[in-house]
Amino acid sequence: MQTQRPPICDYDGSDYQTSFWEMGGRAYEDGAEAIALRRLMPAQGELLLELGAGAGRNTPRYQGFRRIVLLDYSLTQLQQAQARLGKSERYIYVAADIYRLPFPPARFDAATMIRVLHHMADAPQALREVQRVLQTGAVFILEFANKQNLKAILRYWLGRQPWSPFTQEPVEFAALNFDFHPAAIRRWLRESGFEVHRHLTVSHFRIALMKRFLPVDWLIKMDSLAQLTGDWWQLTPSVFVQAKVKAQPGKIQVREAQALFACPQCRHFPLEESDQEMVCPACSLHFEIKDGIYDFRC
Repeated sequence: MQTQRPPICDYDGSDYQTSFWEMGGRAYEDGAEAIALRRLMPAQGELLLELGAGAGRNTPRYQGFRRIVLLDYSLTQLQQAQARLGKSERYIYVAADIYRLPFPPARFDAATMIRVLHHMADAPQALREVQRVLQTGAVFILEFANKQNLKAILRYWLGRQPWSPFTQEPVEFAALNFDFHPAAIRRWLRESGFEVHRHLTVSHFRIALMKRFLPVDWLIKMDSLAQLTGDWWQLTPSVFVQAKVKAQPGKIQVREAQALFACPQCRHFPLEESDQEMVCPACSLHFEIKDGIYDFRC
């Protein structure tokens, strides 16, 4: 049985890659995140699930994986990723909802979710769904927007912010934009079947004056050093977590020939595939294949 789906943040039609990353003065943040990913990602693997892949900004950084599934709710974001990366057997483009992933259990040996969790109205439900499709021992790299950052703490102490950065409930600072407390993230990961192995704090110098007057390379190098303190404290606006799926009694182990896709509604697999669609033989739902992009939104 599927649980009720929370509201979805849809970037369809957005020029987010261009306006926010390429022209938005985020070269420092992008470089700092690249370093964090290099430190936390496995050197190699078979099948990686990139959750909230968007236009494929981070996808080229996963060089050690034989195949990568780029998943996003927005069809236009995936079209931008496809234009950037091309069509090949290595990249599989999937439009789907993170709360209802269209994959069998234990299908992937790694997953990433970067700058995505802050749009999840029910973060624990999303994390449980991610764990379901990961193998035992699989690495999960999660980035989250940190409620307990230094700026929020100072604003709270100065009376310029009504909510406390020290309590564990999420804060929705804009519609479907949430900040989370690090302790809550660790608890949700443990409850979802993960073991937390490492933290990296990222974007220590996300300050307008520093970004304006200091060279980007300097900021990235300083951030690279400061990231290593992440297991001691988490006071930056962005935190990366490396977690692994714990062994659990009864958890299905992946088979080499196991189908890639399952029905997001009834979870039946395998599905019947033609050139233009996939069909679930159990519940008869049809899912379009649009110019190489599998559309499982329902």
